[in-house]
Amino acid sequence: MSVDAKIEFPVIEFCSSDLERGTDGWHRLCNKVREACETFGCFEMVYDTISTEVREEMFRLMKELVEVPVERKQKNVLPPPSYGWVGPGSHVSPLYEGFGLGDVSNYDSVKNFTQLMWPEGYPHFW
Repeated sequence: MSVDAKIEFPVIEFCSSDLERGTDGWHRLCNKVREACETFGCFEMVYDTISTEVREEMFRLMKELVEVPVERKQKNVLPPPSYGWVGPGSHVSPLYEGFGLGDVSNYDSVKNFTQLMWPEGYPHFW
């Protein structure tokens, strides 16, 4: 007996002209990202109108986050469903690493996370 189940992940477009920090469009996008992460743990990002430079910068910043020392990452502790940092060797997968943030649509929350990961300062991330 087989089950034909199809899981469809959310698709979020990052191409609105109304994405300046603090605008209604920015808040709507932040909420979509948060809901997708809480519900599915991931989403498909569509960003055809985002420049190559911005995409490269995003991946460079993600690489820098992964390279933060484990001792600092372990300080990112949150209650479920966020869990803070989940690192390699956890119950999920030996190769999995994830970061939970309390409220990604809140500027201060992201700034606090950044200060936790880079206590010496790293304004490029937030």
